[in-house]
Amino acid sequence: MSEHTSSLLPANSSPLEKALDLGFGKLLERAEPPFPALMNPLHTPQAFLPYLAADRGVSEWNAAADETEKRLTVALSWQIQRQAGTPKALSHAVESLGFTPNILAWYQQRPLAQPYTFDVQAIIGRSWSSGDHNRLIRRINAAKSERDLATITLVHEVVGRLPITSVAHAALSDSELSLRGALPQLMLSSGLNSAGVAQHYTINDYDLRAQP
Repeated sequence: MSEHTSSLLPANSSPLEKALDLGFGKLLERAEPPFPALMNPLHTPQAFLPYLAADRGVSEWNAAADETEKRLTVALSWQIQRQAGTPKALSHAVESLGFTPNILAWYQQRPLAQPYTFDVQAIIGRSWSSGDHNRLIRRINAAKSERDLATITLVHEVVGRLPITSVAHAALSDSELSLRGALPQLMLSSGLNSAGVAQHYTINDYDLRAQP
């Protein structure tokens, strides 16, 4: 039996040990290496996403989220950490939840806003759950710098009939951070149709601790 060139066995190994080493070596050569696709959040198996998220230091993870959000969260995690404290990191934080971001720093606003403040707008084009706003707050809080303050505006796009009126949501207090539901309730009319409409409401008390 020929010596297995990649063997790590000592010179005094028995013939059986050498045969097992050679056999296992041949089996390993048949296995297709899982890399680099295994480490790619867009191609890795869905079951591996939580482990990849832990490897990349993802702090806000929702096991009940859909596959698309999970892959976005992992894919954007390093960009957010590398660019933390910049408008780009805030934009990625919004994108990681599947929302469309629109970030305006204080110096981009007219008139100029207070220094070190940001207007973070998240355009929601998917179904909305009551816990999404708290998760968005936590992700933005992790992406911004310590000195910055942000106002988060949620824009919910409704496709279909045009809502005639909406109930405005008051500024949040510490006990109302859960928003008591999700978006403002709508009163719909059966007479008008539209391709879509945007509704706005703002989370003013940004620095309040988000509830789970």
